[in-house]
Amino acid sequence: MLSYRHSFHAGNHADVIKHLVEVAILMYLMKKDKPFCYHDTHAGAGLYSLDSAQALKTSEYQTGIGKLFQHQASNSAVQTYLDLVRELNPDGQLQFYPGSPGIARLLLRDGDSIQATELHPADFPLLQTQFQGRRHCRIEKMDAYAGLRAMLPPLHKRGLVLIDPPYELKTEYQDLVKGLQQAVQRFPQGTFAIWYPVIERASIEAVIDVGLKRVPRFDPAAAMTSLETVRVSQASAEQRKGRAGRLGPGRCYRLWPEAETRALAAHDEPEIRSADLSG
Repeated sequence: MLSYRHSFHAGNHADVIKHLVEVAILMYLMKKDKPFCYHDTHAGAGLYSLDSAQALKTSEYQTGIGKLFQHQASNSAVQTYLDLVRELNPDGQLQFYPGSPGIARLLLRDGDSIQATELHPADFPLLQTQFQGRRHCRIEKMDAYAGLRAMLPPLHKRGLVLIDPPYELKTEYQDLVKGLQQAVQRFPQGTFAIWYPVIERASIEAVIDVGLKRVPRFDPAAAMTSLETVRVSQASAEQRKGRAGRLGPGRCYRLWPEAETRALAAHDEPEIRSADLSG
């Protein structure tokens, strides 16, 4: 099925949340000079007109980016996100909104690479047009999970993989788990962001646990705090498992061999041991 069209929903509140997360991750990756790769599995058209018949039919953007467009934010990620949207609307009138690959195109450096796949016959040509002339770019009319197998690992050993399925079919939840498992095996250094819509939290039947988390580490010598990726503890893994099946039987897909669970620390390290206590 290819009935889903994001043009009906571009710029809505869910888009705002998703793209803020995307911008925050990309900004963090850009702290290092070395280039990295952005991979988008369900890329869409890349750019949307909010004056189109589809957007005007639902007007969902009015309760999303429409409420924030004139806002001046103190948070750097939020302000960067808003600046990118304003770059597409230089006259100050909100007419265009970028998709997730469009945000990457506007934000990333020349040396960073972009990979994107899209199957919809109407959206793919529009997406392809957005990236004409850009170096280090691969845009393919390809199934999302076939694209992960074909393009990962990228040449650059860092990057963000954004997986945002339309969930038109019930099997897409299982397809996501299988595809993610394969992608992590091929690109273990990557950062994976998954759009996983939950209408009612109590109805969650399955969760995906990569067994990792980001924790702040304070370096007294540099007087700076940075984020470090570490393994979760046994207690955290058990707590994450409990998020599924609140109303009935649940499943937790752990993306690591079960034998490794016994080697995890019993509990998380107390935050006070790695926090900045100088101020």
